[in-house]
Amino acid sequence: MPITPDTKDWTWVVDRRCPECGFDAAELDAEDAPDLVRANAATWLRVLQRPDVRQRPDEATWSPLEYAAHVLDVHQVFGRRFDLMLAEDDPEFENWDQDRAAALGRYGERDPEQVGVDLATGAEAVASTLGAVAGAQWKRQGRRSNGSVFTVASLTRYYVHDLQHHLWDVDA
Repeated sequence: MPITPDTKDWTWVVDRRCPECGFDAAELDAEDAPDLVRANAATWLRVLQRPDVRQRPDEATWSPLEYAAHVLDVHQVFGRRFDLMLAEDDPEFENWDQDRAAALGRYGERDPEQVGVDLATGAEAVASTLGAVAGAQWKRQGRRSNGSVFTVASLTRYYVHDLQHHLWDVDA
């Protein structure tokens, strides 16, 4: 059963503390992101071993498995965005409908062990990319189709918030 789509624009989390999960992306030094991404992935591996991994807490909330599959997609989507920003001048990001991706990807039916392997691999790929960013590369820009402009540094803060927020979503 699909979840009601989240239509909020979360770009504000780059500049201030999230009142829901408490993460303050504005305080994040983007150079610390690789370690945070790896630690986040390690926590997801533990979440995916929970006996309730397929259970939704209510009809309006994804199960831990569905959130983990979403986080796997987040690593892949943001990995492509970082690669674009580092290779091209001011690229426009492809639109990503996360709710459509969840439905098409059948998140709740996936094998938790395989999701964990893929999530860890995706996290390491992005952590490695971010670990190699230096100097002026942090200021390279890219944009969403709605006009929101990010630098590599601000997109890193946005991305890390997303990862941390979803752990909060599953009470990890």
